Amino acid sequence: MAEAEESPGDPGTASPRPLMRDLKAVGKKFMHVLYPRKSNTLLRDWDLWGPLILCVTLALMLQRDSADSEKDGGPQFAEVFVIVWFGAVTITLNSKLLGGNISFFQSLCVLGYCILPLTVAMLICRLVLLAGPGPVNFMVRLFVVIVMFAWSIVASTAFLADSQPPNRRALAVYPVFLFYFVISWMILTFTPQ
Repeated sequence: MAEAEESPGDPGTASPRPLMRDLKAVGKKFMHVLYPRKSNTLLRDWDLWGPLILCVTLALMLQRDSADSEKDGGPQFAEVFVIVWFGAVTITLNSKLLGGNISFFQSLCVLGYCILPLTVAMLICRLVLLAGPGPVNFMVRLFVVIVMFAWSIVASTAFLADSQPPNRRALAVYPVFLFYFVISWMILTFTPQ
């Protein structure tokens, strides 16, 4: 009997094609967030790989360096992870209850990908903190966090606003504002030990 040949990309092969395809899709979605414009691509082809990568990266960067981090008062990895995902789920449920025409996972995808500017803000803030504490250092971090916070809001509302009834858009955007504000506050108040 002739054995059936597996085509590249089948689950039984070690082909990198599916991985490269997924990485390209995540990269395209990152570009949609970096250059927000009204587009249904992010909504149509949703995935949770990018949000997972961003959430883990943000949680790792917010993790304190000390071994005994119970006493430093900073967020633990699980706390950041839960705040991000619980916040995204809450906003998604709010959107659905307001009559939005977006699916649960589409909303999670958009909210997760729009954490990208805040993750970049955290990276910049970590680099600025290498110079040591001070008022100028804080002002630079404040400016970066405010700009990236606004960027996250603009990017997420560019995708989510059209999915809400016109008379309820403000009710749908307000929790998004609070969600990104909490994440921005965690980034701004971060100080390494």
